[in-house]
Amino acid sequence: MSQDQAKNERHAARMARKKAIIDAHIAEANIDTGIMILLTGNGKGKSSSAFGMVARAIGHGLKVGVVQFIKNRTDTGEEAFLGQHCEWHVMGDGFTWETQNFDADKARSETAWAMAAKMLNDPSYDVVVLDELTYCLSYKYLDKDIILRDLESRPEMQHVVVTGRAAITQLHEIADTVTVLADEKHAYKSGIKAQKGLEW
Repeated sequence: MSQDQAKNERHAARMARKKAIIDAHIAEANIDTGIMILLTGNGKGKSSSAFGMVARAIGHGLKVGVVQFIKNRTDTGEEAFLGQHCEWHVMGDGFTWETQNFDADKARSETAWAMAAKMLNDPSYDVVVLDELTYCLSYKYLDKDIILRDLESRPEMQHVVVTGRAAITQLHEIADTVTVLADEKHAYKSGIKAQKGLEW
């Protein structure tokens, strides 16, 4: 047997073992239910990941609702495109360090949550994205007990995606999938401004 043949056989055996393990895990995952995904951490890509799921869901013909809690821009690429295919609400008043008004931010957050709660109570929504909800909890703009209750009591088959930095512990606990994005390097820290099509 040649060296290449031996290498190929070892590779095939390794992949066969891996396939058996993966197939067993797939067979064990037989529960069909709505899940909650939490995308948090300081790294770039939390909202982008959520909007990728929006595109995927729309592609499957699912009904999607998006509520943006902090951002107030209505000229983003994601809204321009995806907003044509799903319900999209920009409810924020800009970043909190720009508004500098707790009462105003709290009132805007409560209005946004009323919209989100309506979606979470409606089984016709297959996927609900709550973009940057985490800030409203960490800054105490919203009552966390109400938010957690509404998230946990949503329709059985409804999926929800929550994004934002510094997610409170309780969100980690109730989420089915948690991804924490790390900020290893960012162009902004080198003085490069936000780029159209990448950041907005």
